[in-house]
Amino acid sequence: MKSKILLTSALLGFGMATIAQNASHTFAITGNSANDFAWMNIRQVDLNSGVFTKTIFEKNKTAFTITNVETKQVLDKSAVLNGNIYAPSVYPTATFVAAAAYDKRSNRLYYIPMRMNELRWVDLNEKGETVKFYNMQSPLLFAEKGADESRNVTRMVIAADGNGYAITNDGNHLYQFTTGKKPVITDLGTLIDAESNKGISIHNKCTSWGGDMVADAFGKLYVITAGRNIFVVDIDTRIATFKGQINNLPANFTANGAAVNDNGDIVIISANVFTGYYTVNLKTLAATLVPGSDLMYNSSDLANSNLLFQKEADVAKQFGSATDIRTETLSGTKVAPNPVTGSSFKILFDGDYNGAFTVIISDIAGRNIQSTQISLAKGQQYQNINIRNKPVAGTYLVKVINDAGKTILTDKLIIQ
Repeated sequence: MKSKILLTSALLGFGMATIAQNASHTFAITGNSANDFAWMNIRQVDLNSGVFTKTIFEKNKTAFTITNVETKQVLDKSAVLNGNIYAPSVYPTATFVAAAAYDKRSNRLYYIPMRMNELRWVDLNEKGETVKFYNMQSPLLFAEKGADESRNVTRMVIAADGNGYAITNDGNHLYQFTTGKKPVITDLGTLIDAESNKGISIHNKCTSWGGDMVADAFGKLYVITAGRNIFVVDIDTRIATFKGQINNLPANFTANGAAVNDNGDIVIISANVFTGYYTVNLKTLAATLVPGSDLMYNSSDLANSNLLFQKEADVAKQFGSATDIRTETLSGTKVAPNPVTGSSFKILFDGDYNGAFTVIISDIAGRNIQSTQISLAKGQQYQNINIRNKPVAGTYLVKVINDAGKTILTDKLIIQ
């Protein structure tokens, strides 16, 4: 899964400069117990051990305020004082929460309650026993009516660009939100199934709704659906590429919460059953139980600031090979530099590739610009691709095909 730079001595020298990740600063949306499916509590968990360490907010117990960032008004809590904690407009988690994202820079935990058209967050900088929540409404968000769950937001993360991203159950809305004092919400549009998905759609209710989302250090999103499928989403093109299905999980385990641990692995948890936390190997998609993980709470969502492939991105930047890399990280390859200002670029292959391959550069209409034959031996390596008859500046596609005709990499290339 993870690439290692060939220059060992340089990597050792770089180790101290790597951006630190902190899996102990992970937040989970839980009920009151393993059998409580009212997802209203916010707790802190250490992903390294799977053990809960702190309660941030607990229904019926924690004092709170909710302030509307547009009107600056503190919401009236009289309904809550009368015992109605399920009043959506005045209780922080009244309609349950299935999507949250943690922004380390502002130390805020963002979320969108189900069946509500509001972005909310808790300011974790605030001290004292009263938890400070904030909210803002948006006409772009959808308040569910009746049994329609299609536009519930169930996947959310803060990406490498510092913006938050959220996806509805049906995949028809990719939302972007800023993380400043007054967030700006944008609907980027519907996700698009990659041609290589072969009928496995990000929009399918049975296989691809629900779940959670993490981000990588190269600007991509990873949707882990409740049905255990993994899709890689390119934010710019909105193309969702099916990677495969997680295996080696208990029966009835739905993948509802996901976050990245300090080793750079995805950790998942189920809201449906609770047998512990599981790490996922992104090469084999095999799940492994985290030993000693807490059995007290199952969770509807996990959130932290860790990014997949952060170490690899740091190393690439240190060596000047990637100031703007766009990577199909699940396949272990890198394209750099991107944008291309000269007449060549490099592709980094991990140790799994061996044999003859074809690198195709095409325009966005699908017309081939050039094809280059390459030969790979096992072991990590860079392949330099010279651009012959350099085309006009613009956006192009790079595709790597093996000798069986299977595409192992499709990525965007910007030529300047």
